[in-house]
Amino acid sequence: MLKFDHVSKRYPDAGDALLDVSFHLQQGEMAFLTGHSGAGKSTLLKLIAMMERCSRGHIVFDGQNLNKVSSKQIPYIRRKLGLIFQDNKLLQDRTIFDNVALPLVVSGFGHHEIARKVRAALDKVGLLGKEKKYPTALSGGEQQRVGIARAVINKPQLILADEPTGNLDPELSVEVMRLFEQFQTVGVSVLVASHDVGLLTQMGHRVLKLEHGVLKTASP
Repeated sequence: MLKFDHVSKRYPDAGDALLDVSFHLQQGEMAFLTGHSGAGKSTLLKLIAMMERCSRGHIVFDGQNLNKVSSKQIPYIRRKLGLIFQDNKLLQDRTIFDNVALPLVVSGFGHHEIARKVRAALDKVGLLGKEKKYPTALSGGEQQRVGIARAVINKPQLILADEPTGNLDPELSVEVMRLFEQFQTVGVSVLVASHDVGLLTQMGHRVLKLEHGVLKTASP
Protein backbone atom coordinates (compact mmCIF):
# COMPACT_ATOMS: atom_id res chain seq x y z
CA MET A 1 0.00 0.00 0.00
CA LEU A 2 2.65 2.54 1.11
CA LYS A 3 6.41 2.01 1.04
CA PHE A 4 9.25 4.36 1.95
CA ASP A 5 12.57 3.12 0.56
CA HIS A 6 15.60 4.97 2.00
CA VAL A 7 13.82 8.33 1.79
CA SER A 8 15.54 11.58 2.74
CA LYS A 9 14.31 15.15 2.59
CA ARG A 10 16.83 17.98 2.72
CA TYR A 11 15.99 21.68 2.88
CA PRO A 12 18.72 24.04 1.63
CA ASP A 13 18.62 26.26 4.72
CA ALA A 14 17.73 23.71 7.38
CA GLY A 15 19.49 20.47 6.48
CA ASP A 16 17.92 17.00 6.60
CA ALA A 17 14.33 16.86 7.88
CA LEU A 18 14.23 13.12 7.13
CA LEU A 19 17.24 10.84 6.77
CA ASP A 20 17.21 7.37 5.15
CA VAL A 21 13.65 6.51 6.23
CA SER A 22 12.30 3.07 5.28
CA PHE A 23 9.01 1.43 6.28
CA HIS A 24 6.04 -0.39 4.76
CA LEU A 25 2.38 0.24 5.65
CA GLN A 26 0.12 -2.62 4.63
CA GLN A 27 -3.40 -2.28 3.23
CA GLY A 28 -5.83 -2.05 6.14
CA GLU A 29 -3.06 -1.37 8.66
CA MET A 30 -3.27 1.41 11.24
CA ALA A 31 -0.01 2.85 12.55
CA PHE A 32 1.12 5.84 14.57
CA LEU A 33 3.91 8.27 13.77
CA THR A 34 5.43 9.98 16.79
CA GLY A 35 8.47 11.99 17.82
CA HIS A 36 9.53 15.30 19.34
CA SER A 37 8.57 18.65 17.82
CA GLY A 38 10.63 19.07 14.66
CA ALA A 39 11.36 15.34 14.37
CA GLY A 40 10.00 15.24 10.81
CA LYS A 41 6.42 13.96 11.28
CA SER A 42 4.73 16.68 9.23
CA THR A 43 7.42 16.49 6.55
CA LEU A 44 6.82 12.76 6.17
CA LEU A 45 3.07 13.29 5.75
CA LYS A 46 3.65 16.09 3.25
CA LEU A 47 5.79 13.76 1.12
CA ILE A 48 2.94 11.25 0.95
CA ALA A 49 0.42 13.97 0.08
CA MET A 50 2.86 15.30 -2.53
CA MET A 51 3.01 18.73 -0.95
CA GLU A 52 6.78 18.13 -0.97
CA ARG A 53 9.10 15.90 -3.01
CA CYS A 54 11.77 13.73 -1.42
CA SER A 55 15.45 14.51 -2.04
CA ARG A 56 16.61 10.89 -2.15
CA GLY A 57 15.00 7.46 -2.14
CA HIS A 58 11.61 6.31 -3.37
CA ILE A 59 8.02 6.49 -2.10
CA VAL A 60 5.57 3.99 -3.59
CA PHE A 61 1.84 4.45 -2.96
CA ASP A 62 -0.75 2.10 -4.44
CA GLY A 63 1.82 0.75 -6.87
CA GLN A 64 2.92 4.18 -8.12
CA ASN A 65 6.36 5.65 -7.61
CA LEU A 66 5.58 9.17 -6.38
CA ASN A 67 8.96 10.38 -7.63
CA LYS A 68 7.71 9.85 -11.19
CA VAL A 69 4.28 11.45 -10.78
CA SER A 70 3.86 14.63 -12.82
CA SER A 71 2.30 17.81 -11.46
CA LYS A 72 -0.83 17.12 -13.53
CA GLN A 73 -1.21 13.69 -11.90
CA ILE A 74 -0.99 14.95 -8.30
CA PRO A 75 -4.73 15.75 -7.92
CA TYR A 76 -5.59 12.18 -8.95
CA ILE A 77 -3.16 10.75 -6.39
CA ARG A 78 -4.63 12.95 -3.67
CA ARG A 79 -8.13 11.62 -4.37
CA LYS A 80 -6.90 8.33 -2.92
CA LEU A 81 -5.97 10.11 0.32
CA GLY A 82 -8.06 11.37 3.21
CA LEU A 83 -6.32 14.28 4.96
CA ILE A 84 -7.21 15.23 8.56
CA PHE A 85 -5.66 18.09 10.52
CA GLN A 86 -5.55 19.18 14.15
CA ASP A 87 -7.58 22.33 13.48
CA ASN A 88 -9.93 20.44 11.07
CA LYS A 89 -9.90 23.43 8.65
CA LEU A 90 -13.69 23.69 8.44
CA LEU A 91 -15.34 26.57 6.58
CA GLN A 92 -17.11 28.45 9.35
CA ASP A 93 -19.61 30.16 7.02
CA ARG A 94 -20.76 26.87 5.47
CA THR A 95 -23.07 24.22 6.92
CA ILE A 96 -21.81 20.81 7.99
CA PHE A 97 -23.37 19.39 4.82
CA ASP A 98 -21.47 21.86 2.63
CA ASN A 99 -18.19 21.22 4.45
CA VAL A 100 -18.41 17.47 3.98
CA ALA A 101 -19.65 17.79 0.39
CA LEU A 102 -16.77 20.02 -0.74
CA PRO A 103 -14.49 17.26 -2.16
CA LEU A 104 -17.42 15.86 -4.15
CA VAL A 105 -18.35 19.28 -5.53
CA VAL A 106 -14.76 19.79 -6.65
CA SER A 107 -14.83 16.34 -8.32
CA GLY A 108 -18.01 17.19 -10.22
CA PHE A 109 -20.50 14.79 -8.62
CA GLY A 110 -24.23 15.42 -9.16
CA HIS A 111 -26.53 16.80 -6.46
CA HIS A 112 -28.31 13.53 -5.65
CA GLU A 113 -25.07 11.56 -5.45
CA ILE A 114 -23.53 14.22 -3.21
CA ALA A 115 -26.54 14.16 -0.87
CA ARG A 116 -26.39 10.36 -0.59
CA LYS A 117 -22.66 10.23 0.07
CA VAL A 118 -22.71 13.09 2.60
CA ARG A 119 -25.47 11.46 4.63
CA ALA A 120 -23.61 8.15 4.58
CA ALA A 121 -20.36 9.80 5.74
CA LEU A 122 -22.09 11.73 8.53
CA ASP A 123 -23.83 8.56 9.64
CA LYS A 124 -20.45 6.80 9.95
CA VAL A 125 -19.16 9.47 12.32
CA GLY A 126 -22.40 9.76 14.32
CA LEU A 127 -23.48 13.18 13.08
CA LEU A 128 -26.44 12.33 10.86
CA GLY A 129 -29.14 14.93 11.53
CA LYS A 130 -26.70 17.79 12.12
CA GLU A 131 -25.95 18.53 8.47
CA LYS A 132 -27.80 21.89 8.56
CA LYS A 133 -25.84 23.21 11.53
CA TYR A 134 -22.74 25.38 11.29
CA PRO A 135 -19.35 24.40 12.79
CA THR A 136 -19.65 26.93 15.62
CA ALA A 137 -22.74 25.08 16.88
CA LEU A 138 -20.75 21.87 17.40
CA SER A 139 -18.33 20.78 20.11
CA GLY A 140 -14.63 20.37 19.39
CA GLY A 141 -15.02 16.60 19.15
CA GLU A 142 -17.96 16.93 16.77
CA GLN A 143 -16.03 19.36 14.57
CA GLN A 144 -13.16 16.89 14.33
CA ARG A 145 -15.64 14.19 13.30
CA VAL A 146 -16.91 16.50 10.55
CA GLY A 147 -13.30 16.73 9.35
CA ILE A 148 -13.09 12.94 9.34
CA ALA A 149 -16.36 12.63 7.40
CA ARG A 150 -15.02 15.05 4.79
CA ALA A 151 -11.75 13.10 4.57
CA VAL A 152 -13.47 9.75 3.93
CA ILE A 153 -16.26 10.99 1.63
CA ASN A 154 -14.36 9.77 -1.45
CA LYS A 155 -13.56 6.37 0.13
CA PRO A 156 -9.78 6.93 0.28
CA GLN A 157 -7.28 4.09 0.35
CA LEU A 158 -5.13 5.86 2.94
CA ILE A 159 -6.06 8.27 5.75
CA LEU A 160 -3.33 10.67 6.90
CA ALA A 161 -4.06 12.43 10.19
CA ASP A 162 -1.73 15.12 11.56
CA GLU A 163 -2.23 15.55 15.33
CA PRO A 164 -6.01 14.98 14.99
CA THR A 165 -6.59 14.86 18.76
CA GLY A 166 -4.28 17.73 19.76
CA ASN A 167 -7.19 19.96 20.80
CA LEU A 168 -9.33 17.25 22.41
CA ASP A 169 -9.56 15.86 25.93
CA PRO A 170 -8.47 12.22 26.57
CA GLU A 171 -11.96 10.72 26.29
CA LEU A 172 -12.70 12.42 22.97
CA SER A 173 -9.22 11.50 21.72
CA VAL A 174 -9.95 7.80 22.23
CA GLU A 175 -13.32 8.26 20.53
CA VAL A 176 -11.66 9.73 17.43
CA MET A 177 -9.08 6.92 17.35
CA ARG A 178 -11.85 4.31 17.55
CA LEU A 179 -13.40 5.94 14.49
CA PHE A 180 -10.12 5.47 12.63
CA GLU A 181 -10.14 1.81 13.65
CA GLN A 182 -13.58 1.39 12.10
CA PHE A 183 -12.23 2.52 8.73
CA GLN A 184 -9.19 0.31 9.17
CA THR A 185 -11.41 -2.77 9.54
CA VAL A 186 -12.85 -2.22 6.04
CA GLY A 187 -9.43 -2.13 4.39
CA VAL A 188 -8.49 1.55 4.67
CA SER A 189 -4.89 2.17 5.78
CA VAL A 190 -4.45 4.79 8.49
CA LEU A 191 -1.32 6.72 9.48
CA VAL A 192 -1.74 9.06 12.46
CA ALA A 193 0.93 11.54 13.56
CA SER A 194 0.67 12.25 17.29
CA HIS A 195 2.86 13.25 20.21
CA ASP A 196 0.45 11.70 22.76
CA VAL A 197 2.49 8.65 23.78
CA GLY A 198 -0.05 7.58 26.40
CA LEU A 199 -2.84 7.48 23.82
CA LEU A 200 -0.70 5.55 21.34
CA THR A 201 0.19 2.96 23.96
CA GLN A 202 -3.48 2.60 24.87
CA MET A 203 -4.49 1.94 21.25
CA GLY A 204 -1.97 -0.87 20.73
CA HIS A 205 -1.01 -0.33 17.07
CA ARG A 206 2.46 -0.20 15.53
CA VAL A 207 4.40 2.94 16.40
CA LEU A 208 6.93 4.58 14.06
CA LYS A 209 9.14 6.89 16.08
CA LEU A 210 11.13 9.70 14.51
CA GLU A 211 14.19 11.16 16.20
CA HIS A 212 15.80 14.09 14.39
CA GLY A 213 14.56 12.76 11.05
CA VAL A 214 15.69 9.17 11.66
CA LEU A 215 12.97 6.50 11.94
CA LYS A 216 12.99 3.93 14.71
CA THR A 217 10.21 1.33 14.43
CA ALA A 218 8.67 -0.17 17.56
CA SER A 219 5.92 -2.74 17.97
CA PRO A 220 3.28 -2.61 20.74
